[in-house]
Amino acid sequence: MSIKSLTPLEGRYGAIAEPLENYFSEWALIKYRLHVEVEWLVAMAGNPDFAEIRAFTPEEISFLRDTVKNFDETAALKIKEIERTTNHDVKAIEYFLREIMGAMSLADVLEFIHFSCTSEDINNLSYALMLKHGIEDVWLPAANNLIETVTAMAEAEKDIPMLAHTHGQSASPTTAGKELAVFVYRWQRQLKQIKAQEYLGKFNGAVGNFNAHSIAYPNLDWEAVSRTFVESLGLTFNPLTTQIESHDYVAESFHALTRFNNVLLDFDRDMWLYISLGYFKQKAIAGEVGSSTMPHKINPIDFENSEANLGLSNAVLDHLANKLPISRLQRDLSDSSAQRNMGTGIAHSLIAITYTLKGLRKTDVNRDALAADLNHAWEVLAEAVQTVMRKNGHANSYDKLKAITRGKGISEEDIKNFIASVDLPADDKARLLALTPAAYVGIAPALVKHIK
Repeated sequence: MSIKSLTPLEGRYGAIAEPLENYFSEWALIKYRLHVEVEWLVAMAGNPDFAEIRAFTPEEISFLRDTVKNFDETAALKIKEIERTTNHDVKAIEYFLREIMGAMSLADVLEFIHFSCTSEDINNLSYALMLKHGIEDVWLPAANNLIETVTAMAEAEKDIPMLAHTHGQSASPTTAGKELAVFVYRWQRQLKQIKAQEYLGKFNGAVGNFNAHSIAYPNLDWEAVSRTFVESLGLTFNPLTTQIESHDYVAESFHALTRFNNVLLDFDRDMWLYISLGYFKQKAIAGEVGSSTMPHKINPIDFENSEANLGLSNAVLDHLANKLPISRLQRDLSDSSAQRNMGTGIAHSLIAITYTLKGLRKTDVNRDALAADLNHAWEVLAEAVQTVMRKNGHANSYDKLKAITRGKGISEEDIKNFIASVDLPADDKARLLALTPAAYVGIAPALVKHIK
């Protein structure tokens, strides 16, 4: 981290975003390109239909794969140095491989490096692997941690009554745990779709037709060869493309991430409001300062920080999802610069998750405040009373309760006097007279079972 970093991803939030460097940095892109080039070379050498390339020894295969496994910053800088001459980033990878292979027993197979490939064959597979691995290895564990944390809170607080608010006004009571469970259930649905996401790859040449391939090896089933290679990398084969893989799956992935982000944004804002209402209290951390002038303050800054990063994440991911599937004719280069920002959108989402978790660790439910608020909201029992009255045939029940409660604060005595005055079956009347706002939560605690 440098104090002169241009963006907070490398500066202020560098420690959080750092794990993504192995998947979305320039170094990572070069490494994944090298990985694809090496694996294609190994695949051809292992296929007897490519008669002009000999089989590799186990030592040669290990050497090639170790070049990727042990890839470091020095190797990446060497490739960037070559690129300064070629002015072509993928061709620089080929020349790098030629250089290291030419110095050993693999010098006789140099012409099969990048064989029949267009740059986009290498790039699309590299980006697919970067996205797949970056999400699976870094982003998903953080998302799972968030869900597990809020799930535990929902379970622990499922029986704690809380006054609900619709349109910002007092509404029928709920429980703190059930309201948290709503978010867990929403995240679980989005995570299921993110985990099921296909990552597509193409390997079919300059315009997607295996043109050069078919001239060089006319009797080879090139679709089968391509499919086998793409699937060997852990990707889904796309058989029908132009020069580029169409990026539709990238849009699907980023839209799914954006939906997850939006649920988190909704959660952050609700937590902010619950803290403002006093329903959740923040722990005072020794040494922390809430305001430069007001000593008493503990601000919900972690949820606010998360909200800001979600906005940045959504802006980048939404742009990429809308831009990448659009390319002029068989290709243009506008996707190239855009794709380099994939890690930016994912990093801001990771930072948001991290700060929400930080905020939750400093937050506890405030049972006293919840109970006090409920005890001053006896008017919310009007729903219960008018519903039981309607069940028993009373005309205009809603309007009768509306007349004494709408926009008014009524006391326990007021509502009970009204109940006592109504002609109701004994069991219904007794149940209503025993009811309190804190007890009027329906089956909210039981609904938490749906997040298990």
